Amino acid sequence: MSDRTKIEWTDATWNPIRGCTKISPGCAHCYAETFAERFRGVPGHPYEQGFDLRLIPGKLAEPLRWASPRMVFVNSMSDLFHKDVPDEYIIKVCRVMREAGRHTFQVLTKRSERMRDMLRGPLGFAAEAPHIWFGVSVEDRKHGLPRVDHLRGAPAGLRMLSVEPLLEDLGELDLAGIGWVILGGESGPGARPMAVEWVRSVRDQCRDQGVPFFFKQWGGVRKAKAGRELDGRTHDEKPRTNHGGTEGTAKTRAEREVPG
Repeated sequence: MSDRTKIEWTDATWNPIRGCTKISPGCAHCYAETFAERFRGVPGHPYEQGFDLRLIPGKLAEPLRWASPRMVFVNSMSDLFHKDVPDEYIIKVCRVMREAGRHTFQVLTKRSERMRDMLRGPLGFAAEAPHIWFGVSVEDRKHGLPRVDHLRGAPAGLRMLSVEPLLEDLGELDLAGIGWVILGGESGPGARPMAVEWVRSVRDQCRDQGVPFFFKQWGGVRKAKAGRELDGRTHDEKPRTNHGGTEGTAKTRAEREVPG
């Protein structure tokens, strides 16, 4: 069921869009594509068309029916800002998020320029909502770091980074305006390795700049065996949610609005 998930940093997933296309190295071993393509051609299955991009209007109202507040990862099996998703449909998705204010919504994209431009324009109503968090994926310096600048240039209730899969040392990071960093290694067959030094660098920079840090996994072929401890402990910091208390840290300098 989409209202439950095993993803460590969220409570539920919601997929009013299915399918995507690859645009950068982080997409090479996409877990969503691998899952979806297993069911291509299976009559009646939600992924009968594999990982082909599809709009699913019948799922738009799902979060409105969930009574208990939860953190919701939006389009875990797609990208809301994919070039082939019409502006009008993106606006519909965001209007549902705006209306379902008891939940906290987490939106991640690799199409950061389109997200920035829409948040500055027709999605301004969603950018103003503190319970809608917008973020970008960051896998390396060439493709990932420019997305951070695009995100910083967008108004948002909270800005988050999903540094997964981390494919190289990211170097010095400017985390101004960023409210949460999630980091993880690649998992599954052919998983690319992640060095502990890369992870420590991001963790330490989050600590120094006052940003909650969540370490999801080491990954690898045997994800469960590798675990998610870093230097003898787990790192489970989360920002405040709109539905109760604090999860991880108090309000940080990085949660301040950044002009632009």
